[in-house]
Amino acid sequence: MNYLDEIWSTISLFYSASSTQKYLKSCYEKLLHKDSESLSFQNCPTFIYYLEYAQTYYKQAEIAPLTIKPVLLFYGYIQLLKACLLTVDPNYPSSTSLLAHGVTTRKRKKQQYQFLKDEIKIQKSGLYSHLSEKLFLTKQIEGERIIMNDLLVQIPELYNELLFFNKERSYPLTAITATTYQTTNKILDTLHMSDERLETLLKKSFKLTLDVKEEKQKLYFHINRPFSYNYNHPFRFNLFTQNFHFSLSQNSHCPYLGEILIHYLLLYNLSMIARYETEWWLDLMKTNPNEDFPIIQKFLNVTLYKGPFLISKWLLEENEFIFM
Repeated sequence: MNYLDEIWSTISLFYSASSTQKYLKSCYEKLLHKDSESLSFQNCPTFIYYLEYAQTYYKQAEIAPLTIKPVLLFYGYIQLLKACLLTVDPNYPSSTSLLAHGVTTRKRKKQQYQFLKDEIKIQKSGLYSHLSEKLFLTKQIEGERIIMNDLLVQIPELYNELLFFNKERSYPLTAITATTYQTTNKILDTLHMSDERLETLLKKSFKLTLDVKEEKQKLYFHINRPFSYNYNHPFRFNLFTQNFHFSLSQNSHCPYLGEILIHYLLLYNLSMIARYETEWWLDLMKTNPNEDFPIIQKFLNVTLYKGPFLISKWLLEENEFIFM
C-alpha cells in the first residue's frame, strides 16, 4: 500500500453509512441543531458521495500527465471541502452564491508572466469565504489580493525548492519534547523582533498559548499542548519529514490562513491557468523557462498527498476546534 492509498484508507472509514450518520448527528448536536437526527440521515449519502467522488479525481490525478493534473486535483479537493462544510453547515449549499469559487484571477496574463508573482483577489461571497468562516471562524477581506509566492512559502514541503531559488522560506523545527520545539534564532533577525515581541505577536494575533525564548543562537517554542495539523498556523506540518515548520512574514496575510485554504487558492489558480492559459502553460511544461516549473511541479506532487491528509485530520480529529 502506498502512502496515498493509506490516506484514502483512513478517509474511507466514512464509507460506512451507519457510522457516518452517527458522526454527522454528533456534529449537528454540537451545533445545537434541533433537527440533528433527520439532517444526519438526509446528508449522510451526500457526505459519502463527496468523499467517493474526490477519491476518483485524486486517483486519476495520480496517473494523469502534469498538464491536466491541476484541474483534476482542484475538483477533487473541492469535493473534500464540501464534505467538511457539510459537518458544520448542515444546510450547505443554502444559496447559489456559495457555489461560486469566491476568488478571481486575471484571465489574460501579461507578457513575461511569472506564476510566483501572480495574484488572486478575494470576493465578498462564495466557497472560499464560506470555508474560511465555517472551518476557521475567520472572515476574509473582500478585495484583498494574495500573491502566489506568499502562499507557497506556507507549504513546508517546498522548503528545499524555495531555499534553492533564494526565496523567502519557512524554518524547520526540531522536536525536543512533545511540547518543546527548537529552531535557529535567525528568525528574529528576519522579522526584526526580539523573542519577547515574537511571543506577544503569536499570543495576540494567532491566539497561541506558548513561551518563546532565545538561548545560545537557538529559538525555543514551549507550547501548552502538541501542535495540531490545521489550527496552529504559522506552525505547519511537513508531511514528508514528519516535523513542523515555522513561517511568518510581516508583509503578508498568508501566515494567518489555514493550510487547507492555502491549497485551495493555489489549486484554483493553477487549474484556471491549465484551462484558459494553454499557450503559457504548455510552454512552461516544454521549455521550463524559470523557477516556476520546478516549484509548481513539486507543489502538485505535494498537494496530491497533503490535501487529503489535512482533510482526514480535520474530519477525524480537529473539527472539534470550531466547537471550543
